Amino acid sequence: MPELASWSIFFLPLASFIAIAALRPFTGPNWRGAGYITVAALAAAFVLSLIALARVAGADSHNLGYPAHDWLEIGPLTLRVGIVMDSLTAIMAVVVTGVSLLVQFYGQEYMRGDRSYVRYYAYMSLFTASMLGLVMASNLVLLFVFWELVGVCSYLLIGYWSFGKGAEEHPAAANAAKKAFLVTRLGDVGFLAAIAWAYTHTGTVEIGELTHMVEAGILGGAALTWLCLGIFAGAAGKSGQFPLHVWLPDAMEGPTPVSALIHAATMVAAGVFLVARLFPLFEASQGAMTTVAWIGGCTAAFAATMALVSNDVKRVMAYSTVSQLGYMMLALGMGAIGPAIFHLFTHAFFKALLFLGAGSIHHAVHTYDMRFMGGLGRRMPWTRNTMLIAGLALVGVFPLAGFWSKDGVLGAAFSNDVIAGAPILYIIAVVTAGLTGFYVFRMLFMTFGGEFRGGAAAEAKAIGQPVHAASHDPHAAGVHAAAPHESPHAAMPHESPWIIIAPMTILAAAAAFAGLANLPWDVAGISAEPVTHFLGGHAEEFSVGVAALSSAVGASGIVLAWLMYVQGAISPVAMGKTFRPIYVVLANRYYLDCLYERVITGKLLLGLVAGVAEMIDTHIIDRTVNLAGWISRNLGRVPATLQNGQAQAYGAVISLGLVLMLGAFWIWG
Repeated sequence: MPELASWSIFFLPLASFIAIAALRPFTGPNWRGAGYITVAALAAAFVLSLIALARVAGADSHNLGYPAHDWLEIGPLTLRVGIVMDSLTAIMAVVVTGVSLLVQFYGQEYMRGDRSYVRYYAYMSLFTASMLGLVMASNLVLLFVFWELVGVCSYLLIGYWSFGKGAEEHPAAANAAKKAFLVTRLGDVGFLAAIAWAYTHTGTVEIGELTHMVEAGILGGAALTWLCLGIFAGAAGKSGQFPLHVWLPDAMEGPTPVSALIHAATMVAAGVFLVARLFPLFEASQGAMTTVAWIGGCTAAFAATMALVSNDVKRVMAYSTVSQLGYMMLALGMGAIGPAIFHLFTHAFFKALLFLGAGSIHHAVHTYDMRFMGGLGRRMPWTRNTMLIAGLALVGVFPLAGFWSKDGVLGAAFSNDVIAGAPILYIIAVVTAGLTGFYVFRMLFMTFGGEFRGGAAAEAKAIGQPVHAASHDPHAAGVHAAAPHESPHAAMPHESPWIIIAPMTILAAAAAFAGLANLPWDVAGISAEPVTHFLGGHAEEFSVGVAALSSAVGASGIVLAWLMYVQGAISPVAMGKTFRPIYVVLANRYYLDCLYERVITGKLLLGLVAGVAEMIDTHIIDRTVNLAGWISRNLGRVPATLQNGQAQAYGAVISLGLVLMLGAFWIWG
């Protein structure tokens, strides 16, 4: 495959962004052509990604081996621009372009009538281009540039409702965007420090050269461990790993298609990809691998517990994303790069589908609060069925995609005998499977089962606000469903239009069958190796025991949700009262947001640090400046008294001076 064709995978969505931005002054903010340009660019990029994947699969080393190009020389530093097209890049490019294509197609209907439709598609095009640049970059500097562009785009999209007309009506969106930007910057400090350290100690930022140094034993020991931990700090921020996970649930303030793209194929996947791209460095450091494994395993369970009590359907999925990213990090820490990226691959499909399904529900009932949904299964059968497939895949039910990828992660944890505490991490991962089954089907039963509970109108009445205030997304999607004389929120729920359902159906098919990609097959002389082997690992041996146990635990979570939310055999209210202390802790997110926002930011930074800074400014800096001014003013008073304007005084001083000079001459001359 020519190098230019591979570059085009990145340049097509970038060109889409440039074209939309350039045409904006001539088209107005609601021009529908912006969506068509974005979809066309991504469709072409997706086709090129599939071609690249086929070429990489056919290459002996699974790498097309493009050379880097010298770009800039600054003293001894030579910056190169180059792309990598290997198995990891090819898989990621297909995921990013494929999921983004479906999300942008869906967004044409979901964002219809939005006051800044053109701006939305410009941001989304740049977001996708940035992620593609990130996965294709051949050195750490270029990767960091796109890494930060992804962060900027996420800031713009999470805070999308806080820009333009009516921005003052949506302070939560602005706060969520700032929170995401600042929290991820904390991790990026470690990543940037790691890049600087890598260059100053090795003289290179090329990923390939760093890998060769590790393999040759030139780079290792504690220095390598600290380098990996700095890199992992950036990955933890982007992928929402504990303790930098707090931005991800609040990111739901952005439009639902944005949530789908962030959680499935772009920003949160960047952290997992970064560790995978630099996996040879991590693999050579036992300390770094142990850290990644334990952070990932604990994050998986930690986030799943918070999903148990959330009533916002998008927040449930957000916590689920954090949990599944924890699974991926756990696999990477266990040395199983193939299962980790394979789980990222399958997760992209069913998680994107769940978020798009949440948007389809919102399109009908104009709320994300599951307590005001119910009974939607009969009125929205396509949405129900596709989300059911996605939910089963997320839980890991045979034979859907999640079964094959999640059990690969669990199998790697079960068989690992190198990482300290690996058996404990395996138990944590299995328990998390049960929690996943419960919170996923709690969401499905509350949303689609029972009777309709009023939607946004009931939510607004419950909280004592006008009807329009109950809807999180302020655009007018779905308003046309109501009669002209009715409030749109009073209309009964209905199935979404085909332009929303079609991408969901395609994603449902992928969620059902993508797991088969990890099975070797040979049909009509055409063979394919398992994805885990293709990614540079080895084909994990399937463990019936591991799969049976995880499936049983996941099924137990589903049964418990059914008993509580369908049969009523167990009262959720009674359970909440019985375990109220635990419920309160989970509902308040373990009080970590309170710790960060009120204690660290409010009292420590604004109180202590700002107080000390004010004291230094007032009592040291200001007094020093004032003292210097006082000395200057008072030193001038003595000679000022001599300048009195009296000629006789000046003559007397001159005479006295002459006498003194003559006397000195007479004595010493």
